[in-house]
Amino acid sequence: MGVIAVTGATGQLGSRVARMLAEQGAAQRLVVRDRSRAPELEGAEVAVASFQDEDALREALSGVDTLFLVSAHESADRMPEHRSAVRAAAAAGVDRVVYTSFMGASPQATFTFAREHSLTERLIVESGLRLTALRNSLYADMLPLFAQDGVIRGPAGRGRVAWVARHDVARLAAATLLDPAHADRVYDVSGPEPLDLHESARVLAGVTGRDFVYVPETDEQAAASRAGAEDWQIAGWAGSYKAVATGETSVTSHTVEFVTGRRPWTLEEFLRAEPASWRHLVD
Repeated sequence: MGVIAVTGATGQLGSRVARMLAEQGAAQRLVVRDRSRAPELEGAEVAVASFQDEDALREALSGVDTLFLVSAHESADRMPEHRSAVRAAAAAGVDRVVYTSFMGASPQATFTFAREHSLTERLIVESGLRLTALRNSLYADMLPLFAQDGVIRGPAGRGRVAWVARHDVARLAAATLLDPAHADRVYDVSGPEPLDLHESARVLAGVTGRDFVYVPETDEQAAASRAGAEDWQIAGWAGSYKAVATGETSVTSHTVEFVTGRRPWTLEEFLRAEPASWRHLVD
């Protein structure tokens, strides 16, 4: 096994993956924008680069065999950053990319960012890199952030979502990074149960001891409730709920358990295991 590079190593997902790789004794390079924020891990070196600085990123990836590519922050147009990152990886001689994609990624996806993930998957393959795509469902970690003043609002109808915890995505990512047998694979990544948002609100209420309800919105109501935000933000926010409504996030897969040998957390198990995710709702 050669050197594994981890982007986003100061973020919530990348930092978990980096720690898990260190526990396995893997040689890794943490690619960060701010060296002072990089986690201190045995067997890990640090390189400073960003997706926007293609030259620095190419140098940071020199000698790397496998790259964990965490998608860039959502923005009006993050594709230039993804193109730069893929070009740098190819130029540096990286063999395989494990990429954090989204459930149902395709050019026709309801969720605008899922379309971008589809484009990025294609860029990776067309650049001659071997792709392992982790098409993650909505993160369970996000549900407490959707709840505002005891209400979850959005145009999700009665659609369902198989919430998956970042913890379980990180376990899966570490396993696929360590085993090249996962090259040239596209994995649907979900939690074990699809819940509608009424059910999700009840689970959140049961764990936190606070009342939460889901209030379905029309597209017009959803746009009005986000008045003042930029168009791309409204489209992305509403699109995530609409992907729930269409069933694009309801897929349940056995990927996490099949690859790691342990099933992923349910939504309730996640909330009980990581109370910091919802502490702001009760403080």
